[in-house]
Amino acid sequence: MAKFATEVEAADGLHAAYQDLKTEISKVIIGQDDVVRLLLTSVFCQGHCLLVGVPGLAKTLLIQTLASVMDLDFNRIQFTPDLMPSDILGAETLDKDRNFKFIKGPIFSNIILADEINRTPPKTQAALLEAMQEYKVTIAGEDYNLDKPFFVLATQNPIEQEGTYPLPEAQLDRFMFNIWLDYPSYENEVDIVKQTTSDIKQTVNKLLSGEDITAFQQLIRKVPIADNVVEYAVSLVHKTRPNLPGSPKISSDYLEWGAGPRASQYLVLGAKCNALFNGKYSPDIEDVKAIAKPVLRHRIVRSFKAEAEGYSVDRIIEELL
Repeated sequence: MAKFATEVEAADGLHAAYQDLKTEISKVIIGQDDVVRLLLTSVFCQGHCLLVGVPGLAKTLLIQTLASVMDLDFNRIQFTPDLMPSDILGAETLDKDRNFKFIKGPIFSNIILADEINRTPPKTQAALLEAMQEYKVTIAGEDYNLDKPFFVLATQNPIEQEGTYPLPEAQLDRFMFNIWLDYPSYENEVDIVKQTTSDIKQTVNKLLSGEDITAFQQLIRKVPIADNVVEYAVSLVHKTRPNLPGSPKISSDYLEWGAGPRASQYLVLGAKCNALFNGKYSPDIEDVKAIAKPVLRHRIVRSFKAEAEGYSVDRIIEELL
């Protein structure tokens, strides 16, 4: 890494960058520290995020602020029932010489805010799949590579389901985290109201370039991890699979489907990043536990019995932990 003489210095640099990013984002976003930590974890782990919360919790503002503190291109796509795949990816058009020319869509950016992603039909949702996994778009048999770093940060409203299209499991699995936003505390809400009803506009400074982010992404993959921590992560994922021999009773009773291997990969990557954020050079089991819920909650499917008895996904994960 060009800026640092050793990988230990680079790890310290990521820890310092995380503290600076948190401070800068907190100028605009009050509270939501865990959400900010998870968002930044997904960025440095080269993952994508799904934010779920009721209206008015600043999901869109949070993503816009995150984009503002990074020197990256940013595009917001408002997902609506009439949105077409070409509205996201781009399309071929005839130029003045009657030759076909590809006009790039808003997907060609570093950070994509997919606002209310469940309000658009499945064929348009599926237009994101190749971009999220392969970092390229295929139009008329031609491949167009996306600029890196590339992140899709999607939002979803959990209370209005009329006229929505739930994301299929194949697409949910593309997201590293499913982050649930809760209401702010009383003290935080007082601060939010004071800040948003005054004439003082908070501005944030750009702290990281695309090259910095790419370098930190490569660093995280070099972080050493003990075998017992990897085995704990894989064991946790195996416990979510109800049909395996030796599955815990809670999985057999309350789960229809468990998480796939991508969950194990993201648990290990996320644990590495979480360790560096906390000033450690190698993750331990506590780092795996710190990110287990957002990694697993959209990858396991509850049974009818779990729904009938009011067993939430998070409660099941807590008992598995």
